[in-house]
This record gives sequence, C-alpha cells and structure tokens, in this order.
Amino acid sequence: MYDKVQLRSCLLQTRMALPVIEWRQKSDDICSHLTNSQLLTNAKTILAYFSFRTEPDLSSLFYDSNYRWGFPRCVGKTMSWHVWKPGDSTNTGAYGITEPNSDASIIEPNEVDLILVPCVACDHRGYRLGYGGGYYDRMLSKTEWQSIPTIGIVFEFAYLPQLPIESWDKPLQNICTENKLVLSAE
Repeated sequence: MYDKVQLRSCLLQTRMALPVIEWRQKSDDICSHLTNSQLLTNAKTILAYFSFRTEPDLSSLFYDSNYRWGFPRCVGKTMSWHVWKPGDSTNTGAYGITEPNSDASIIEPNEVDLILVPCVACDHRGYRLGYGGGYYDRMLSKTEWQSIPTIGIVFEFAYLPQLPIESWDKPLQNICTENKLVLSAE
C-alpha cells in the first residue's frame, strides 16, 4: 500500500490529467446526485468549497437560492466559515484557494445542516485523504461539528477500498462520486 504522500501525489496527477470536458461532466454528475439527495434537499445552510486543483466543481449548486452557502477561510491552523452567494466578491487565500472576503458573515456550527467536503481520495469506510493540512480533521474532531452530516466529494477513480489512516483521521458519513451517492459510509 502507498503511503499518504505517494498516494496523494499519484491521485492529484491523475485528477489534473483529466480532460476539461471529462472533468466538467464528472462534476455535473456529482452535482446531479447531490441535487437528488435528501441530505441536500432537507438542508438550509450548507458548507461547501470553491474547486481548487481540478477538484470536482460544485459551483452550479451555488446558484440555488433555497440554500445558504458557506465557504472556508483558512487562518493559521483553523478554518472559519463565511456566507457567500453568487455576485459576492472573493479573495485568494494563503494556499491559493478562493475564499469569501473576511468581512462576510460568519456561520457558526449550530447553523449548519450539511458539509460538502473536498477530498483527494476517500475510502469505503469514509476515511478521507486531503492535502495534508489537517484543517477538516481538526474541525470535525470538535464536539460542535460531530453531529453535522458530511458528504465527501471525490471522483470515482479516487474512491478506494482502503486508505492508510492515522489516529486523528475522522471518517466522513457519506461519499459522492460521479457514479453514485453512498450514504452512511462506515
């Protein structure tokens, strides 16, 4: 089995090699699965992400005004979540990731109904491989975030039987690929 660094590098190379038309179609298929999901339709406030490094692009969802969308800002070793809607301005954060302006309203954990989590890879148990910064693991390990449903967003080629895990890794409850939405991954 690969270690996390090798696996991350290999999967990022594969993802970045996707032809744009294929990346767009796979992203649209993921959005379609999410749109048809009770987890999404029952939610009011959803935390998401702006696509980075050819992550699945969920931006077509953000125009649905039935939802209040929140996006992360990374400050130091923590993430804060801020309201964003189409037309609002954004900044480029420390890692080159698009994020809401710092003056955007903060979203507190008790307001959140669903978290869409970007993943380099996920496994069938719900464990996630991210970029290695630990932001989501730190957040999801806090009591106030633990009861909020999560959906890991990943392309099918990176939905693997098993990932190497560490003691601090926190599994996600659900996984969505372009082929399917897997509920209650364990």
